[in-house]
Amino acid sequence: MLHQVMRRAQSEGLTHGDYVFFYVDVFGESLQGDGHLGAGKPWQSKEGPDLREAFQTVLVITYHEPQTLEYRDFQNKLILRARQEYQVELSGSLKNLVAGCFHDGLLLYALALNETFHKGDTKLNNSRILEKMKGRRFQGVTGTVSMDQNNDRDTDFNLWAMKEGESGTYQVVGHYVGSEQQLKWLGPIHWLKGQPPLDNPPCFDMDDPSCDKSALSTLAILALGAGLTFIMFGVSSFLIFRKLMLEKELASMLWRIRWEDLQFGGSERYHKGAGSRLTLSLRGSSYGSLMTAHGKYQIFANTGLFKGNVVAIKHINKKRIELTRQVLFELKHMRDIQFNHLTRFIGACIDPPNICIVTEYCPRGSLQDILENESINLDWMFRYALINDIVKGMAFLHNSIIGYHGSLKSCNCVVDSRFVLKITDYGLASFRQGHESEGNHALYAKKLWTAPELLQKGTLLPLPLAMQKADVYSFGIILQEIALRSGAFYVEGIELSPKEIVQKVGNSQLPYFRPTIDTRLHSEELAVLMERCWAQQPAERPDFAQIKVFIRRFNREGSTSILDNLLSRMEQYANNLEKLVEERTQAYLEEKRKAENLLYQILPHSVAEQLKRGETVQAEAFDCVTIYFSDIVGFTSLSAESTPMQVVTLLNDLYTCFDAIIDNFDVYKVETIGDAYMVVSGLPVRNGKLHAHEIVRMALALLEAVKTFHIRHRPSEQLCLRIGVHSGPVCAGVVGLKMPRYCLFGDTVNTASRMESNGEALKIHISAATKEILDEFGCFLLELRGDVEMKGKGKMRTYWLLGEEKAAVI
Repeated sequence: MLHQVMRRAQSEGLTHGDYVFFYVDVFGESLQGDGHLGAGKPWQSKEGPDLREAFQTVLVITYHEPQTLEYRDFQNKLILRARQEYQVELSGSLKNLVAGCFHDGLLLYALALNETFHKGDTKLNNSRILEKMKGRRFQGVTGTVSMDQNNDRDTDFNLWAMKEGESGTYQVVGHYVGSEQQLKWLGPIHWLKGQPPLDNPPCFDMDDPSCDKSALSTLAILALGAGLTFIMFGVSSFLIFRKLMLEKELASMLWRIRWEDLQFGGSERYHKGAGSRLTLSLRGSSYGSLMTAHGKYQIFANTGLFKGNVVAIKHINKKRIELTRQVLFELKHMRDIQFNHLTRFIGACIDPPNICIVTEYCPRGSLQDILENESINLDWMFRYALINDIVKGMAFLHNSIIGYHGSLKSCNCVVDSRFVLKITDYGLASFRQGHESEGNHALYAKKLWTAPELLQKGTLLPLPLAMQKADVYSFGIILQEIALRSGAFYVEGIELSPKEIVQKVGNSQLPYFRPTIDTRLHSEELAVLMERCWAQQPAERPDFAQIKVFIRRFNREGSTSILDNLLSRMEQYANNLEKLVEERTQAYLEEKRKAENLLYQILPHSVAEQLKRGETVQAEAFDCVTIYFSDIVGFTSLSAESTPMQVVTLLNDLYTCFDAIIDNFDVYKVETIGDAYMVVSGLPVRNGKLHAHEIVRMALALLEAVKTFHIRHRPSEQLCLRIGVHSGPVCAGVVGLKMPRYCLFGDTVNTASRMESNGEALKIHISAATKEILDEFGCFLLELRGDVEMKGKGKMRTYWLLGEEKAAVI
């Protein structure tokens, strides 16, 4: 059969290394040759050509033959005895392992039988003997005998594979140890393709629908064409809808602010609480220094009120704005930009002659104001925080649709109330574009941060990438301004006007004119970064992503804002404290909930609430309640024949089942003592005469449950429950301070216990008092038992509860 399978596999092209065939030959008959295992060549065929190449993909699984001296001696004796006593010649094959297994099986039975005798049982107790065999482990003639929980032996196996070379014989490459459930590799498997086959081998032409290589049917082509058409229609519809929504948004002009909506007043009205004086260039930035030939002075930023909030207002030197499509797109993009280190664009006013841009107002002033204010002490932690904020803002701006700033300077970097630096005056190039007169002193002052390639006359409008490199140059000038705090483009020992500085930079003559670097006031790494940023060739300047890495490399403290640096420890302490308080509060509430739940399980809810309020629980008399008692018939003998853990497991399973059932009735579980189970109804909350009705219905339910109850260690035995019920007056109260218990007192308790002890297995024994109450419901089947002698009570007339005739309407 194996040769037929492999011949068919070879004809189908499955023996080239993409598949592996496992042949289960437990006695290794296919590998037997020359008197020993492994000498045979199973690929040799008498019916056709040899299948040596095909069998390179066959792995054979056999029993593992023990190699111990004890097994060899046993095998030799077996062969000798078979020859002498039965005239049978046995060879040294794996089939002899069967005799060894019989020997070990008999030894296993003997060991289990001896332990059974030792425990006082007989050989007829088969279940006890089988139990002793489970999980046993010992040394037999066949090696380690290991039994599982199903009394099956963990068997050892060998995995055989063809050797490499021309011999074509097989060798053991793996040994599976059943007792350890582990496969031990003893040698390599020589795969045809040098590696094991893939989990999902290549498709082959057989009756496999997944390998169908036929052309698509006409219906499939039509379905595919319809699907593609639908997708193209959906995409086209989406693009058209998106285009319409864009046009609608452009036409709505959500950015527009009417001049009447802006409110103006005295400067003190808006800046009284800000505590900051801001520099302003009337024709430049919203924030900046107004430089004149006679010196510098500061005035407040131009601000106003819009919808109750203070805003910064930048006036544009134009009489009117032509709303071209490019301008509309720029305004839309500005409205869409949202970032922590960019001032928020609020809107624009295009009512002539009041053309202006309205943005978020930052009350701490511009970076230029802070640097020029000598009363402000800036340590390097503060400075690196400011630098890092600029880098973050510019990196975001360069990656946005706006693409570049074009006019980066220290007066365009403003600080909000949280000491977070933000970049302003970005975007809206077409909106801002206007003619500025040459020779204006303020104009040259604004160009101190401008890159040399933009200062040269006749330069064409640069591309966005070139403008990004120009922004990097401006950032280098700001770095020098932050490091030295001597103003923009400070040159040591030379007094030059802004116009002269701009002309020298624009000439681009060697040596290139740049600000002074003083490593006594800042680190050498910062000096290197400045020089790279204001390099003459734009291609030599780094981008802001690289600058961010440089800043982070030589200053880790500057990676956060100044507010975070100043308050991080205090915030961390406050956060840790809040978290600790929250965790402790949650832990307290959880423990309180657990304690209350435990208290409700120990005591009745009403009693537990009194104890929680600190009140003393007074004993209370009840005129009539019904008490249920039950125990397990033969529990003493059952306990003697079981381990303590088995007894505990039995009672836990039984009472867990009972507890789930009694939740469906108006009853209260009093206690369990050993196998005794006590339940009462009618207290602590009185329920009229329903107590007897609830108890007997509960008893019927428990009796039905116990008939199907399964004992784990004795599944074939039936658990017999004996039940007694009696009704009468009792007194109930909490006894003790430590481990308090809600106990019942009175003769009714003793009588109910006597009803149970004088009852019979799987029957419900009730007293005449309970029977009288049940007769009022008329729905229970009762049988007279007669007069029964009760210890300490004399003769009492009792009844058997047979069942419930119909559901009572209560």
